[in-house]
Amino acid sequence: MRIHYTNPSRLPDDVADGAIYHEDARDLLRVSAFLSLHAPATPATRHFLNADTLALLPPGAIIVNTARGDLIRDEDLLAALAAGSVAAVGLDVFEHEPDIDPRYFTLENAFLMPHLAAATIETQTAIGMLALDNVDAVLSGRPAPTLVTPPE
Repeated sequence: MRIHYTNPSRLPDDVADGAIYHEDARDLLRVSAFLSLHAPATPATRHFLNADTLALLPPGAIIVNTARGDLIRDEDLLAALAAGSVAAVGLDVFEHEPDIDPRYFTLENAFLMPHLAAATIETQTAIGMLALDNVDAVLSGRPAPTLVTPPE
């Protein structure tokens, strides 16, 4: 499989390891028989995959989203799955989670997981250690390193 990618900037050759860079994400979509999404949820990435961008994929493309649910407009993906223009989808995140569009459950070409992309031993260990670092800091009279505050 040839790996293609888009990114705000081209990766150094030793990091890209032969992957083909596309400055324009639309050009990437045109060659993506398999598309795996790895991007943050931002106003610029919200509904990155919608009716217009889904139409750029080769017929029968397969999509995997383990990034953020807002990257895909559910209504448009469900229509593409029903029409067969997208062959299958693997979703670990959903647009309106925790409320998952119930139509996904009726499709044999939709594979759904409960946000387990970060459930590796390494990630869970790092999360636990970070929690302990926060407890240690607070009990020692220092601010928590990863203090969570309510939005203003």
